[in-house]
Amino acid sequence: MSGTFASFNTALSALRYNRVAMDTASQNIANVGVDGYTRRRVDAVTAGTPTQPAMWSRDQGTGGGVRITGVDRMSDYLLDLRRRTEHGKQSYLDTRQAVLDRLESGIGEPGDTGLASVLAQFRGAWSDLANTPDSDAARAQVISRGREVADALHLQASSFQSEAGDQRVRANGLVAEINTVAADLAATNKAVQVANLTNDDAGNLLDQRDQLALRLTQLTGGKAVANGTGGLDVTVGGVALVTGAIAGSLQVAGGITPTGDADGNPVSFELTHPLNGTTAVAGLTGELGAVTDLLNTTIPAYLAGLGSVAQTLADGVNALHQAGYDATGAAGLAFFTYDPADPAGSLDVTLTGTAQVAASSLAGGVVQGGNAAALADFSADPAYQQLVNGFGTSVSSSRRLATSQQMLTEQVDGARDQLAGVNLDEEMLSMVQYQRAYEAAARVMTVVDSMLDTLINRTAV
Repeated sequence: MSGTFASFNTALSALRYNRVAMDTASQNIANVGVDGYTRRRVDAVTAGTPTQPAMWSRDQGTGGGVRITGVDRMSDYLLDLRRRTEHGKQSYLDTRQAVLDRLESGIGEPGDTGLASVLAQFRGAWSDLANTPDSDAARAQVISRGREVADALHLQASSFQSEAGDQRVRANGLVAEINTVAADLAATNKAVQVANLTNDDAGNLLDQRDQLALRLTQLTGGKAVANGTGGLDVTVGGVALVTGAIAGSLQVAGGITPTGDADGNPVSFELTHPLNGTTAVAGLTGELGAVTDLLNTTIPAYLAGLGSVAQTLADGVNALHQAGYDATGAAGLAFFTYDPADPAGSLDVTLTGTAQVAASSLAGGVVQGGNAAALADFSADPAYQQLVNGFGTSVSSSRRLATSQQMLTEQVDGARDQLAGVNLDEEMLSMVQYQRAYEAAARVMTVVDSMLDTLINRTAV
């Protein structure tokens, strides 16, 4: 289009473009603190002259202004994919580290109240009895210290078993959240597809889609990929959880009852999808994967090690105690008793009176502390130290891995924020730029109006 009146249209297109650009900048500023918001930018192209030259004629126009082609989200698919991957790893390591730190605090080593200290006091009580075998107070101290050892073992075992119970309840809650988020993502995928078909702005829906996909990867370590219709499909352990507008559901297959109790089996999961049926799921990471590893490996391994320490202690003390003689001259009884299925949680002292303490190594009621001295030399500390040192190494390794992963996650988040995040200084500069451009376009329209007034009303005057 050419001619004087065309200038009106050119100025009008500039007014429209700069108004939309200012509105978009204002929207970015308003959402600067909204989690998951992706910065918008107005895309435009020059309007007017043909993009393909004609063969037999030439265009006489000098341009037709500017034409808005859309409002784009400043996102990058590869950065979003990398972000979901790193956040899934971070969730796994952070969840594991938090639980291990809590368990390590419950062990209380090294410290004056830990099991190692109680075992040392138990040996010290036998040593005191060896020095004063005729002392009822020393015999009572041996029984008391033995009960303290049993209590310390009970406390540690109970701490780990309680943590396991909490994690089973947590696993049930995570499964319920995963299914809810998956259903929400499927519904959002459908809404995005409809918005694309009707040519509506799907920016807010895409923000919601990305947030839901990120949460699913944090929960399961799953992989979310674009499906070609604007949505994201999610697989967990290689098994489809969300396919377009269809969501599957994750269930506990074994190891945890609906009330959070253990059923004696390893924790496992299965996924039911309307298109694929029911499939076992393995290789979970994220929060649920960390909980699964803790329940299937870490906590049972420590409880088994603690039970072995309790059994070693009880069997060793019982063998030595039964080789001696009590205050009446009778052969010693078993000092400890325990349930082989749970040595650490069931260990107890069998003696009911101080006369039953077999301090003597000589029969016939001889007051002597030879057997007490042998018991003072017996120690289950090496096995316990190995157990605690191994657990401490695992905790330290988990902490280092979580810290290293945090740096990588922050690097990816920073790269994404540079593109998708809202920078107030940048938006303010854009606002000033669009404001000046709007004023200039308005001035062009004023000048053209004045020229037309001269042309129409003053020609030949």
